[in-house]
Amino acid sequence: MKSLMAAMLIFCPVLAGAEEWTALSGDQIKTVLTDRKLQYATAWQDFRASGRTLYNAGADSWGYWRVQQDQYCSQWPPSDLWACYDMAQSGDRLRFIGQGGDITDAEYAD
Repeated sequence: MKSLMAAMLIFCPVLAGAEEWTALSGDQIKTVLTDRKLQYATAWQDFRASGRTLYNAGADSWGYWRVQQDQYCSQWPPSDLWACYDMAQSGDRLRFIGQGGDITDAEYAD
């Protein structure tokens, strides 16, 4: 019985602090990003309705963004390759999930 109670004490705070993330569809991704500015840990990004995007981590970097099926995709010249990410939302927080499982979180800056 003591081991069960100890396990509950260990795991309950983790569960209580867990965030619920909801996967976003393509239409939802367009809605949450279009004409919005996001703040990352050490950078910000502005998503224009035109498909242009401005990323700044100390210097401006212009690229392109689009939604392809149910993923956010970006391209950063001079490369012509598009990188695509699944997205999820928890309140005002957004999460970009790369193909390798890497995660980048952001929140609205505007």
